[in-house]
Amino acid sequence: MSAIEYGIRNIGLIGRLTLEHIEITLIAVSISTVIGVAIGIYITRHQRMAGTVIGIAGVLYTIPSLALFGILIPFIGIGLKPTLIALVLYSQLALVRNTFVGIVHIDPAIREAGKGMGMSNWQFLRMVELPVALPVIMAGVRTAAVMNIGTATIAAYIGAGGLGWLIFRGIASVNTEQILAGAVPVILLAVGVDYLFILLERALTPAGRRR
Repeated sequence: MSAIEYGIRNIGLIGRLTLEHIEITLIAVSISTVIGVAIGIYITRHQRMAGTVIGIAGVLYTIPSLALFGILIPFIGIGLKPTLIALVLYSQLALVRNTFVGIVHIDPAIREAGKGMGMSNWQFLRMVELPVALPVIMAGVRTAAVMNIGTATIAAYIGAGGLGWLIFRGIASVNTEQILAGAVPVILLAVGVDYLFILLERALTPAGRRR
């Protein structure tokens, strides 16, 4: 009951930090998607580079978040900028790999049909490849979004704001109510975003390809 009472008393603060958390995640996912999809498309045209590019993205993903923040802080400082850079870097593996896989595994018959219709490379990409690969790409965006929600929580440690501020402040003061006031909204936000993207993936998947 004390945790609920704390939440009710501080509903304004929790609401503001939740909006900050959503804003950080939204900005990071938007930037990440543009970069990751562009790189994914590029390596479908230069497939010899695919293994190297995806491998680099995989190495970046394995770097612990606090270690990456520690590398960025001396050059960029603390706050939102290093947080966004870290989130964008972490997102690339899911976005680049899913874009590449989604486009490369398009049915060869569809490719032949596009060539037979005289489509240019740009037309085929815009009208065939991206629409067909969109459910797979959206799965990558979903992974990146949920991951960013969690990592943005840790980024509060370097002054980025968001719900992690409550969690770290609660840990420092051994205040269970404050920890829960930050942790519960983060969990609900991650579950809600994950479910939203599941619905979006289902909507974007052609009926014939749904299980």
